[in-house]
Formats: sequence, structure tokens, C-alpha cells
Amino acid sequence: MPATKQIGSSLKVLLVSDLEKSQEYYREILGCEVTEWWVIRDGFTGLALKLLQAMSQEDVRPNPPAKGVKRSIDVYCYIEDWKALDDLYEEFTSNGASIVIEPWIDEDNGPWKEFAVKDPDGYCLAFGGTDGPKF
Repeated sequence: MPATKQIGSSLKVLLVSDLEKSQEYYREILGCEVTEWWVIRDGFTGLALKLLQAMSQEDVRPNPPAKGVKRSIDVYCYIEDWKALDDLYEEFTSNGASIVIEPWIDEDNGPWKEFAVKDPDGYCLAFGGTDGPKF
């Protein structure tokens, strides 16, 4: 294993059906900085996506649910504490985001709190974290 950090961040590439509509959603609803190339919030170590115009609607394929899970998730964002998570939820709902998983707490894991939104193409973005010491 290398002695120094080599990867500073990564991003998810999403094929979208309407690039301008998707860019507007991420800018206006999720409060992201949107450029010709990137969709970012809180820098490249926060939410970082690259949206590309799909050649056809069939190429837009959000993840199916995993075995034993009811909902699929395409992008997961770790949030530092529950206050920040609650603030994001309030911001997104006031901006008109489609909430597909209402905030809930998993007492057995962390405890962990999360919620999720869907974008215009059905990609699910989840946001969650612990509220206290990191494990």
C-alpha cells in the first residue's frame, strides 16, 4: 500500500435524458455548483457528479434494488452530523425535491440517520451519517 494518499476524491458519472433539465435540478433543487462538466456541492470531496447526455432513454439506467432491499441507491453522501443532515433535508424539501426515503434512524448501526431524494431521471441520492463519535 502506498505511503502517501494518491486519490483525493472520486465522482459518479450519470447518463441523463435531458442534460439541461438535470443541470437545473441539481443547481436549483439540490443547491449544487453546476458547470459544463461538473455538478458539485461542498467541493470535489463532497457530492461530485458528472452528468452526460445519454444517446437514448434506454441508456438512462438507475441502479435496481439490491437483493433483500426495497429501494435502490445510486449515490450515497456521508453527512458529518444530524444537524447538517436535517438542514439538508429542510433545504431540499423547501426547494421541491422528491423525497423517496423520509428521514429515519437505524438504532442498531451507529445509530445512523438517513433520507433520500430522486432526480428527474430516477437516480436515487441518499444522505446519511452518525451523530457523534465516528466509527
